Amino acid sequence: MSKCRVAIIGAGAAGLCAARHILARPKTFASPVVYEQTEHVGGTWFYEDCVETSDSGRRFHSSMYRNLRTNLPKEVMMFPDLPFEVHLPSFLPHQDVQNYLERYCKHFEITPHIKEAGLIKLHVSQFTTAVAEVKPITMEMGGKTTQAWEVTSCDKYGTQNTDTFDSVMICTGHYSDPHIPPIPGLEYFKGKVMHSHSYRYPEPFAGQSVIVFGAGASGIDISIELQQAKAQVTLSHAKPMLTFPLPQGILQTPPLTRVLEDGRVQFLGGFLATAEVLIFCTGYNFRFPFLNPDELQLSIRDHLVAPLYRFILPPAFPSLFFIGVCKSICPFPHFHCQIFTDSAVLWPQVQFALAVLDGEVNLPSQEEMEQEVQNFVDRKTALGVLERHLLRMESEQWSYYQSLADSGGFSPLPPVIQSLYEEVARQRKKHPQNYRNANYRLVTDTQWESFKKTH
Repeated sequence: MSKCRVAIIGAGAAGLCAARHILARPKTFASPVVYEQTEHVGGTWFYEDCVETSDSGRRFHSSMYRNLRTNLPKEVMMFPDLPFEVHLPSFLPHQDVQNYLERYCKHFEITPHIKEAGLIKLHVSQFTTAVAEVKPITMEMGGKTTQAWEVTSCDKYGTQNTDTFDSVMICTGHYSDPHIPPIPGLEYFKGKVMHSHSYRYPEPFAGQSVIVFGAGASGIDISIELQQAKAQVTLSHAKPMLTFPLPQGILQTPPLTRVLEDGRVQFLGGFLATAEVLIFCTGYNFRFPFLNPDELQLSIRDHLVAPLYRFILPPAFPSLFFIGVCKSICPFPHFHCQIFTDSAVLWPQVQFALAVLDGEVNLPSQEEMEQEVQNFVDRKTALGVLERHLLRMESEQWSYYQSLADSGGFSPLPPVIQSLYEEVARQRKKHPQNYRNANYRLVTDTQWESFKKTH
């Protein structure tokens, strides 16, 4: 019996997780081919000062800013099969996460398989190689018709190549296509308009009046950075007024609604202001330019990919996997749950995907999967959830991981992960400037403790 060939698109955290676990199952899976459009692993965690285009004309896609620190502790961020180094603090600078991903790559011997574009094709990873098209095809094997995939890629020299796979895992993340909401009159704004995707550090904004639109994690972090750099900051958002302490000098306002012809900004309620800089911290769009959604019976809109059974696979093409499209999650364990399938590991998207490919999960019919997705949408819509928030998991992520574990026959995440995740969320709301000073350790599967580092 031939081994299952899998293409992985993206060498960020999700792609590395997928490659690691496929490589660990050589009896079932052939070595995967990992396509990565940049020259490095790490995806969005690879920081670069430059926000323009590369020498090849491709845009840099990292959303990291210089001073970013994680808003989750390493104890719940880590992949279960490789902890972060013990001496590190719980809340990490982005450099430490990038180093961790590089160490993960080396530890599980993914790195030796990496090749540069144009070199001998014996390896599983292809740097500076962008995927141009992923297309479903049918193949005749042993008198049976099977579904397969053609992946067409283009390397940095412009050389195109097409290869055939049994399955494709899309691990490209959702932090590369900035979403700027339609603001009437935005073209009249006389200052600088940018998205947080292009923000790197606060010093250039010192002394300037800046409106930050959006009060998610990035909006709050960037507002605090700008205020510390002596910018005059207005934090505009549609949430209820934030009740936790923000630094003096950050003015909260309702959401901006339009820009007048004279360049002034109008907020909900009619309040007017002028500013020199407008920074949108308004999230990102889903973008898969290599897919034909109609062909896959998918709808891909700014904030939604549907239908996806278990938030992973399109019912019409159950060998195509989207790893990590959900938002407001515990990311690395989430990827691990979606991909991996070894029940000896205690953590559950990679688990589920490989269990499907390995035949350990018997999927319902296409119609039943589509109905399950529709039932989910109907339930959330009845609760008043907007379309752009349908993929936000938040507190529902834990029951989701449990359902993947139940279906795939592997152990779920230990309760201590949820407990610590929720404790940090509480502290983040109470102390947005200081919660990262805490340090934690996992004691058992059900218990964590906080402690003070001595050095």
